[in-house]
Amino acid sequence: MVAHGSGSAARDRLRPASPRTLLRARPGDEPLLAAFAATLLLRRGLSEHTARNYRADVISLLLSLPAAGGDGGRAAMDSSARAAEPQRPQQPQQAREPQRPRESQQPRRSEQTESEQSEQTEQTEQSEQTVHTEQTEQPGGPKEPVEHTDLAALDLAALRSWLAGQTQAGLARATLARRAAAARTFSSWAHEEGLLAHDPALRLQAPRPDQVLPTVLSEGEAESVLTRAEVEARDGGAPQIRDWAVLEVLYASGARVSEVVGLDTDDVDLDQRLLRVLGKGGKERMVPIGVPAARALAAWLARRGDLVTAASGPALFLGARGGRYGARMVRDVVHRIATRAGVRDIAPHGLRHSAATHLLTGGADLRAVQEVLGHSSLQTTQRYTHVSPERLRAVFTQAHPRA
Repeated sequence: MVAHGSGSAARDRLRPASPRTLLRARPGDEPLLAAFAATLLLRRGLSEHTARNYRADVISLLLSLPAAGGDGGRAAMDSSARAAEPQRPQQPQQAREPQRPRESQQPRRSEQTESEQSEQTEQTEQSEQTVHTEQTEQPGGPKEPVEHTDLAALDLAALRSWLAGQTQAGLARATLARRAAAARTFSSWAHEEGLLAHDPALRLQAPRPDQVLPTVLSEGEAESVLTRAEVEARDGGAPQIRDWAVLEVLYASGARVSEVVGLDTDDVDLDQRLLRVLGKGGKERMVPIGVPAARALAAWLARRGDLVTAASGPALFLGARGGRYGARMVRDVVHRIATRAGVRDIAPHGLRHSAATHLLTGGADLRAVQEVLGHSSLQTTQRYTHVSPERLRAVFTQAHPRA
């Protein structure tokens, strides 16, 4: 869940989670990015995943603009960064003091897993380097110029040129649409903060995302995957039982992989067969699960102690070293089990798509499926309303008077 804090804290939390998104911003842009991140998290209530992607998109946009030296633009950035801290009174003198890195905290949910602990060390070193770079005034010495982006160069032509470059790079239409949305959000925010004389993104158009139907397994294929996981759990130890439980929960609940690895032990109610899931934007929802998933969870909870260490905390699913199980580990498991089951290769999100499709095919109400999946918009859930030819033929035969 999003914790209220300063723009500096928001910046640290939104550092890229994987090497694919490691775009290094200009040193002088860090206060600007921190203020923007704080606005996304604290005022607009976006999820950390969305805010992290928006931050990476804005870095890409800023790097496409010319750089400027000196500290003229830095003063405006510092002022904006302080403005994005709604719970702290403004202290003009504070911007001159050297910033100190915040002590890292152990998150409750899936913000830190075993596979991410090694990345945390690298990110901490990067944070310390950034703090050192941002310290532009030494006691008794003059200010050092810090390179930052010349925001005056941000106009409609620059935005269109940036998006054109993304298109030539072969990015998907959905990615282009998201990057255009990030640019519009940043431009509007910069204008509101007085960093831009006008909002150049008001007339920016972006391609609509392709309405591609998600890849789903048939009910028989899903059964094969889960049966294979159960067989391996029966013949294996605690790790195999854990993987069986994870796959059963993914398919039974239709939850996102990040939501599943973020579960804690007190989020499970086996008597009522309910899971308390923390979704995007810190929104909680109760999700039902079936008997097979409850049986797999009970088997895992009976063996969870085999992997518990001092670092385990309340995490429901644990890795080999006792830390919270990571999403990338789950993806590897899903790919491996699907291959061994002899079905089409599928990712964890494919099990979510399959669960939604099978619910709707079975006659579930669209609104109910929306609640189960945690979609904020019914339009998102409607992607799963594609009907198989067999189902369409059966409905036609039953309902049409001249069938």
